[in-house]
Amino acid sequence: MSRLFVSLPLTGLLLLMSSTFGSQSSVAYPVTCATRGAELTENSVLVLCPPDCARGRVPVFGTGIYASISTVCGAAVHRGLLGPSGGPVRVHKQKGQINYVSSFSHGIQSQALTRWTASFSLSKPINVPLELTSDTSTTALPAAAQPAKKPVKKTSAKKPPTGGNKDCQMDIAMVIDSSNNIGQRRFNLQKNFVAKLAAMLRVGQTGPHIGLIQASDSPRTEFLLSNFTQPKELLFAIKELAYLGGDTNTGKAIMHTAETFFTQENGGRRGHPRVMMVLIDGWPSDDLEQAAMLARESGINVFLVSVAKPAPEELSMVRDKDFTRKAVCKDNGFFTYSIPSWFSTTKHVKPLSQRLCALDSLLCSKTCYNSVNIGFLIDGSSSVGDGNFQLVLDFLAGIARSFDISDVGARIGAVQFTYDQRLEFGLYDHSTKDDAINALKRISYMSGGTATGGAISYATQNLFRRTGPGRNFLIVVTDGQSYDDVTRPAAAAQKQGITMFSVGVAWAPLDDLRAMASEPKDSHTFFTREFTGLADFVPPLVRGICRDFTENN
Repeated sequence: MSRLFVSLPLTGLLLLMSSTFGSQSSVAYPVTCATRGAELTENSVLVLCPPDCARGRVPVFGTGIYASISTVCGAAVHRGLLGPSGGPVRVHKQKGQINYVSSFSHGIQSQALTRWTASFSLSKPINVPLELTSDTSTTALPAAAQPAKKPVKKTSAKKPPTGGNKDCQMDIAMVIDSSNNIGQRRFNLQKNFVAKLAAMLRVGQTGPHIGLIQASDSPRTEFLLSNFTQPKELLFAIKELAYLGGDTNTGKAIMHTAETFFTQENGGRRGHPRVMMVLIDGWPSDDLEQAAMLARESGINVFLVSVAKPAPEELSMVRDKDFTRKAVCKDNGFFTYSIPSWFSTTKHVKPLSQRLCALDSLLCSKTCYNSVNIGFLIDGSSSVGDGNFQLVLDFLAGIARSFDISDVGARIGAVQFTYDQRLEFGLYDHSTKDDAINALKRISYMSGGTATGGAISYATQNLFRRTGPGRNFLIVVTDGQSYDDVTRPAAAAQKQGITMFSVGVAWAPLDDLRAMASEPKDSHTFFTREFTGLADFVPPLVRGICRDFTENN
């Protein structure tokens, strides 16, 4: 058959080509850049990708063998089978794999995935007997072959990636029940509930990130926190989950999640609160206490959602009747949630999502490393000198590096003083650790006299604008005698809830240092003869901040 360049609707042309070449057609089936392997039903199918797929968001998982949730055209570009102009590629269905490997190739970064239910591979077709073109010709088809005209469907512009819910910047691990206890039917109802909850949470790059683990005989990580950061992708992944069966080893699943899931390598974000929502049908087969203890110590807020609690006649079969109380972050009623039946979950989606996003109530994530506000009060007097001033900045940068600085985590600010005071940057000026430390290192040396008392009052009023009992810390670094009183300003700052550490160098009087420091004086006062000795104070200062934070919270 000769090539035909005809002006007729695309669907009609595909119909004609299908009848011409049979069921094993080598005719390219047109797809979009967003078409995924899972959407193709045939074991081997030739598809036609449009141009410029690499410019958009084309999620790809794996290398060579791709998880079926990958976009076909994105995988083809990654494989090197397509260029910017698009074109035909053959898709071959494959079995599901374990450990899809990430790689960067041809401008596409593929992602890792621990496991998926189906895969596909790709190959370049040897020839394509019929080609689609935007050009038209006067060559006509027989009347019998003329397809009925269909109204042209308007295509809507593709929506850009969403930022997500900025008021819920949590890393959330969902541990779902995939045991024999729940069964296939209720497992599907559980998936529907989880999908509705995920939609309500509104994932996005600057919103919550969600990963999922199935609890069975052994825990199975289905996808990581960074795998799906757009709602459509996440809901598709939840829909594709396969039921496992087996025992309800929830303790194993909590332990697995606490140990591995929130690491930076697996997509955890520094400074973002960690939440683990555990769904359980009935009761667990194993012990939860040790796993939950590890989760709490790791700063993870464990919520336990119990569906269909044990009936009175079933209680004798429950291994630990206090499993709910032992599993959660804190046994205060906030971290436990009960749903009577899988058939009545819809009304519980909104209240549960509100709990997961309630930042101030997530008690287990409030560690010193991600919750403190630290102000640096830096002596810029003439006696310090340029070289020593840089040693002071290096010392303070060492302290800052120990904390998870972010817009939802710890924060730092700095004031330099001589006789005057200069706000170098506030607690809320820099929302990442790198930006904050770079701002600290860029501080220019003032030179002048030493009025430490006035500087303390200035920092109290201008740096710590928001109160945070047990969270605000001021570290004063000075090398000499203050020309004004330090006792009253320091007492006023501490009365306002600011914990003070004084660090003296060279000629700084010990009496002034102790007068500025919070109680107990000995553990809040530091002194060294040389500026080079400041670096030794980083570990004890960080420990002191964390000790005070823990005692006050």
